[in-house]
Amino acid sequence: MPPIALDCSSSQEQPEQVAAVAGGVIGGILLLILTGIAVYLLWKKICLQPSYEELTDSVTPTHPDASLEDQTLTQPSSVIQPKSIRTRSVPFIIPPKFHGRDWINLTNGEHVQEDSDPYVTPESGPRCSFHSLAGAYVIGSINPELYKFPEDKSETDFPECNIGRLWFSVEYEQEAERLLVSLIKARKLQPPTDSCSPFVKIYLLPDERRYLQSKTKRKTLNPQFDENFIFQVSSKTLHQRTLKFSVYHVDKQKKHHLLGQVIFPLKNETLTGDSKLVIWRDLEAENLEPPSEYGDIQFSLSYNDYLGRLTVVVLRAKGLKFQDERYAASVYIKVSLMNHNKFIKCKKTTAVLGSPNPVYNETFSFKADQTELDTASLSLSVLQSAEGDKTHLLGRVVVGPFMYTRGKELEHWNEMISKPKELVKRWHALCRNT
Repeated sequence: MPPIALDCSSSQEQPEQVAAVAGGVIGGILLLILTGIAVYLLWKKICLQPSYEELTDSVTPTHPDASLEDQTLTQPSSVIQPKSIRTRSVPFIIPPKFHGRDWINLTNGEHVQEDSDPYVTPESGPRCSFHSLAGAYVIGSINPELYKFPEDKSETDFPECNIGRLWFSVEYEQEAERLLVSLIKARKLQPPTDSCSPFVKIYLLPDERRYLQSKTKRKTLNPQFDENFIFQVSSKTLHQRTLKFSVYHVDKQKKHHLLGQVIFPLKNETLTGDSKLVIWRDLEAENLEPPSEYGDIQFSLSYNDYLGRLTVVVLRAKGLKFQDERYAASVYIKVSLMNHNKFIKCKKTTAVLGSPNPVYNETFSFKADQTELDTASLSLSVLQSAEGDKTHLLGRVVVGPFMYTRGKELEHWNEMISKPKELVKRWHALCRNT
């Protein structure tokens, strides 16, 4: 019986030994794993940690004429050179040590950070230099002149014999079909007396019976109006209309004296958009001469001797006498270039409906050699469209050299030649026997 008892005791101790051995093996494996992780993290920290330039001492200014390249800092041997940084693709990071610092002026215009600004402010200096100073790099410069608004000389540059200048803006609301006119100001008015109390009448031609009027500004040559006016006008007829600003002065006897006017055709203007465009125009004196028998026409002439180009600007007509009242008057002007009374070329303006005082403001150019100016002439014919393809001649004027013209027409031609590249503007009376 005793031997049997000994065998049972040894069999009970065997599982405990196996468990101890297994626990020791597992603990050893875990220890190896933790040791490996620790070694890996230590290696990563040592091998991959970026190095930065340390400022061991405060930066002291050198001689004022010293360049940036002459100022040197002590660099540890572990500083990575720019070439190796690019090769290893290490991103540039501002070290925590240099966050929250102000700039200290150096003698050559460079800056380093010191107290409150974590950002680098570029200063003027050569862009080609890539020398670093406490992590700050000169990356370029800004020219302040490029960011200045162009100087507005409209209130300072006035030509000789100027009788005033008017500022306004025009906008069209497509959905409401409303023309919004803002009268802003006038400058350098020339009244007949020392005192001036101006106001402005605004017309939407060809309707000259109705107008809108501004308030009268007392005793000023430079009135500030800042008033808005509204005209109801269809979008179909908008570009056939013309704005007319007439500036008046009220004297002590309450009489109105016309100081000048501005004619602003709408046909070539972009009136719809997000922003208002402020426009200024010089005042023009009204032609005070009574209308001629068949009406008058105003146009400008200019000759460019270098390009051999004759330019005609048809401005407007007034006091036209319609011949056929049964139909709505549609008036246009035909400009013809002649040489030795031989037809060379003609051009036409657009037609204006229903006005004896149409405004065109259209420009035409003709090729004309300088040697041909003694034999060339221009004929401007005012024509009224009739039934079918018929037209009625309302009047004509011819300008040219002594061979064809006399009086104002000859003076206009000669003044054009004597003032090359300059627009010469005049009124001319229409006649039907030219």
